[in-house]
Amino acid sequence: MTSRIRWSKFVFIGLFICYAVLPWPVPGLAGQELKQEKSAAENQPAGLQMPEAHFHHLHLNTLDPAAAIDFYTSKFDCEKAKFAGLMDAVWAQKSWMLFTKVNKAPAWELTSAIWHFGWGAEDMKATYEKHVASGTKFFTPLTDISDISNPNTPPGSFFYAYVESPDKALIEINTAAHHRFGHLHLFSADPVAAGEWYMKYFGAKRRSTTPPSREPRFYRGHQIGPAMSLTTDNVNIIIYPVEYTKKAYPEHWEGKAEIESTKGRVVDHVGFSFANLSEALEKMRKDGVKVTDEIRSIANGKIKYAFIEGPDKIRIELVEGHASKE
Repeated sequence: MTSRIRWSKFVFIGLFICYAVLPWPVPGLAGQELKQEKSAAENQPAGLQMPEAHFHHLHLNTLDPAAAIDFYTSKFDCEKAKFAGLMDAVWAQKSWMLFTKVNKAPAWELTSAIWHFGWGAEDMKATYEKHVASGTKFFTPLTDISDISNPNTPPGSFFYAYVESPDKALIEINTAAHHRFGHLHLFSADPVAAGEWYMKYFGAKRRSTTPPSREPRFYRGHQIGPAMSLTTDNVNIIIYPVEYTKKAYPEHWEGKAEIESTKGRVVDHVGFSFANLSEALEKMRKDGVKVTDEIRSIANGKIKYAFIEGPDKIRIELVEGHASKE
């Protein structure tokens, strides 16, 4: 273990996936794709019919893209590939991890909307031990939170741990029925409103059919609700209240009060794709979404993209054409 692991403080911070929303599901369903009761169109309000969107990529800033690619492909279920046949990247089943080289270590402190992203593990204890044996650096060691949905649940059914990347990105591994890339965990000043925003513009689907609760919920002294848990393609997007990170990581928040933009941080932005970028962007613009970067193209028009600002200053790239490994 490293000196940065603070067991007593972070023993309860992996509150994710199947525990993210009311009603609290039983352990062991983490990362599984659940049957949705509503279509993407039904998730959108009347009067705004957004075209179909898909989760496309995570984009990270790194001092050494080649080393970052080697790190992820050696530690997790993903592979080296060429994005658009042009740049070295990581392909994780259905979406990309892209990297930009920076000259200064990117900010990593947990004061933005992006907390971490993660992979599943069918046998968490064995997976964790394998990582330890291979020298993987952990921000948070193996932790049992089986009782998060039911205080009477005996220990041993649900575990998590946080891996720390060379650039200090947090990567969660957690008990699941798979070992693929599976989730993105966010913070928000209003998790319910943020979740509804992703439903409205990207057709994300709630993992619960009951109305979202706005009542605060606490686990071991930390606020974990209200929260939202959504799915888009094979990715679970979980949104927790910002109060959680302010209490769990107070040293990160010294002199700060509001969530900071993700731009320039270790996880710079997330990407979603549309078949027709111009159509999607104009619908969003007319509906009041902040467009930060107009449509541009590179590689002789092969790649078209634009940027918007989502809830809690999260940077979101919109890409034309859905993710695929060439």
